[in-house]
Amino acid sequence: MLVIIGSIVVLVSVLGGYVLSHGELAALWQPYELLIIFGAALGAFVSSNSLDVVKGAGRDALALFKGPKYRRQDYVDLLSLLYDIFVKMRKEGQLGMEAHIEDPANSALFSAYPRLVAEHHLIDFTTDCLRLIVGGSMDPHELEQLLDVELETHHHEAMVPALAVQKMADALPGFGIVAAVLGIVITMKSIDGDAAVIGQHIAGALVGTFLGILLSYGFVGPLAAAMEARVATDGKAFECVKVALLANLRGYNPMVAVEFARKSLQSSARPTFQDLEAHLKAAR
Repeated sequence: MLVIIGSIVVLVSVLGGYVLSHGELAALWQPYELLIIFGAALGAFVSSNSLDVVKGAGRDALALFKGPKYRRQDYVDLLSLLYDIFVKMRKEGQLGMEAHIEDPANSALFSAYPRLVAEHHLIDFTTDCLRLIVGGSMDPHELEQLLDVELETHHHEAMVPALAVQKMADALPGFGIVAAVLGIVITMKSIDGDAAVIGQHIAGALVGTFLGILLSYGFVGPLAAAMEARVATDGKAFECVKVALLANLRGYNPMVAVEFARKSLQSSARPTFQDLEAHLKAAR
């Protein structure tokens, strides 16, 4: 929603200032300039990225209009799931988690949180970490290094579409210059014509430069920045799981391990200690 609001503010500010300065909006309507800039930028974007990145960019851009992927209640569920896992491991031992890890979709432990089970990447990350804990005697420092590598890889992969869109934003002013140069070429062909006609051609050429810069810094660049910010925000769920598992492996009791994880969350989405405690008591 903020992407739409910001784009409207940019458009109103630029066009409003132009009109208030006695400019004519009709002079800015240059569909062929838009075709050159948009077409060239889109073609370059497609040719410089894989199909997965192109699809991912479209998916991530649309996801901005839905808000954050994980909200406060999702984190309450995630922390509650981690608490349930740690309690079960204390009562039944680490091997008691083996069946739940292998088939989380049909596990009574995981299926109590259907919203989380639908997040396959997050559940796979959690179960993979638990396999390492259950199946091997890993030192907490060794596990932390391994998880850091996995999180870095996941973050880099998730960030690729946003970086690709940013590169397209960086290229738009250049394509605006291309459109302007082509407009000047057309102007030179009409150099012996009427002064008004020459003036229109020059104005059209300058609009190409204007559109390239405006689209880059006013729309596509901010869109890429918003996509990057969303990736970082969504990645907090994985960081939360990592912190909780490491705290549990270091011997902290389930409630303290979950509290470590809760503290790692951003304040805007972090559930309060009282909310989490009330939820855990109600679940019992």
